[in-house]
Amino acid sequence: MFTVFDEELDRTAREIRDRHRSYAAGRWTGEELAAHQLDAFRTTLDYVKKHSVFYGRHLAGVDPASITSLAPEQLATVPFTTKDHLRQEFADVLSLPMHKAWIFYETTGTTGRSTPCPRDNTDSLHNNTALTVYYDTIFREYGDEQIIAVSGPTELHAFGDTFGEVCRNLGHAVAKMWPHSPMVGFDRALETLRVLPATGLFSTPGMALTLAKKARAAGLDPKRDFRLDVIMCTGELASPSLLENIGEVWGARVHNALYASQEASVMGAAGTDGALYTAPLLNLYEVIDPDTGHAVDPGADGVRTGELVVTSLYQGSKPLVRYRTGDLVRLAPPAAGRSLPAPTLEVLGRTRDTLRIGGRDISGYDLEELVLTHPRGYLDYQVVIDAVDGRDELTLRLELPEDRTGVRLDEGEIVRAVDDRLGVPLHFAYGPLGSVTTTGAMVSWKAARVEDRRLAAPDEEQAAALAVAGGRAQ
Repeated sequence: MFTVFDEELDRTAREIRDRHRSYAAGRWTGEELAAHQLDAFRTTLDYVKKHSVFYGRHLAGVDPASITSLAPEQLATVPFTTKDHLRQEFADVLSLPMHKAWIFYETTGTTGRSTPCPRDNTDSLHNNTALTVYYDTIFREYGDEQIIAVSGPTELHAFGDTFGEVCRNLGHAVAKMWPHSPMVGFDRALETLRVLPATGLFSTPGMALTLAKKARAAGLDPKRDFRLDVIMCTGELASPSLLENIGEVWGARVHNALYASQEASVMGAAGTDGALYTAPLLNLYEVIDPDTGHAVDPGADGVRTGELVVTSLYQGSKPLVRYRTGDLVRLAPPAAGRSLPAPTLEVLGRTRDTLRIGGRDISGYDLEELVLTHPRGYLDYQVVIDAVDGRDELTLRLELPEDRTGVRLDEGEIVRAVDDRLGVPLHFAYGPLGSVTTTGAMVSWKAARVEDRRLAAPDEEQAAALAVAGGRAQ
């Protein structure tokens, strides 16, 4: 609505909307997309060199006009931006002064110093338009009488504002709540979900499971006593099997809704077919070898696996250039018959969190998918890695409903799958996990669902819990 008070913004908003709708409808050729990305890439380089103190120094030797293609050898002439740059340079990374933003956010600080992430109207228009167009493919299946609950972390996070505005764009009512807040709490959040009744929920996977646990503890059945049709999960590692389990617990369709960060905003979003799609009008995507920094060649299937690097293709408060996300991804080319024409992403975890178990490397995402492919109906889980007599062993800890309603569990199937993939034994433990898989703080999506006890030693300050949270919420 704010755009009606600014004719230029109103015109810009309509142009962005029409551009995203046209792209999502498949009306762009590959040549048109490449030309758009090249022009926007050079525009971003020029913009940040002129407006950002950091980039004025960092890109001093880069001439935007010299970039004549998006070939890896040309992109390699532009230096990377890293998380350390953002922490060290702080506000000098910004391309606009703080008063030019419409709102201030900051990173959660769970992996280092919190950094400022203001958004101006340009940032929000580009990102929220992309989400609106993508999510329209999902929500249109559920009709016009929807009430969407948005369960985000803190007031300094974009979660609530972003999803609230996107749902408003789609014509749906919104209820914002944060169960960890002392003013809300889980009992009140559950009552709100039930009484409205909410037909959709945006939350982390962990929050969706915790709400189900709290509902069970209150004598409620998530399937019977709630109306949820769709759950949009983001903020934590989320394998397809975990999402399917959440769907079975709630009797809802569950999507891996968003791959984003406070720093880089939207990098991927869900379509109705369950895939996580890139947003090529928002970002230029590269996949590099995290050790060498060189571009990764696609495999025979066209898939590239490595660290994701993104460059903002719009010019707002804090566009980033060749930003190393630190996330390990699989990036697949567009495929016919999908709900959107963009390449798809699988976020496998942090590059530094790749695990070596039984002498074999595995990402946190693939480990979660491995152990959770078969069990259904659990309310929480954790994977523990131990070394016993020099041999790696896994323990899958599961919290099940007391009456085991809806539980499907064949231990033998899971043991065989783990042995085939990793060649290590797997044990099972059942019972409440308590606060083990949550931080207990206002930021709940750094849940330590993989605990590597091989790392622990009495004289080390290193925590044993690896928070393999590859997909971080915006």
